[in-house]
Amino acid sequence: MIKNKKTLVLGATTKPERYAFKAVNMLVDKGHSVLALGQNAGEVAGIKIQTKAIPLKNIDTVTLYLNPMRQRDYYNYIVDTKPKRVIFNPGTENPEFYQLLKLNDIKVEVACTLVLLSTNQY
Repeated sequence: MIKNKKTLVLGATTKPERYAFKAVNMLVDKGHSVLALGQNAGEVAGIKIQTKAIPLKNIDTVTLYLNPMRQRDYYNYIVDTKPKRVIFNPGTENPEFYQLLKLNDIKVEVACTLVLLSTNQY
């Protein structure tokens, strides 16, 4: 059974060695609808990487691949998107942002998207 959780990959890239690239591929493989936002335009697993933060609706999960300093530019965007949860992948941990998300009733998950997907906990 495939649970389709509409996911925004923030920090998406076309570089195969990056975890954000692997995450987009694995999300697509597992049947999730994926939106990708990154610094550079491109395509991963048939998903176009957007370079501008366009308004989004019905996002279940935002999975972060940006360091805490780069996340600041997206605080309001993510809160306004109203996802059910935000996954902070290794290296993206950000207690300041956790507080803001919790104040807006958005679940914070400090985890690895690849591990969650491969262990069917996504």
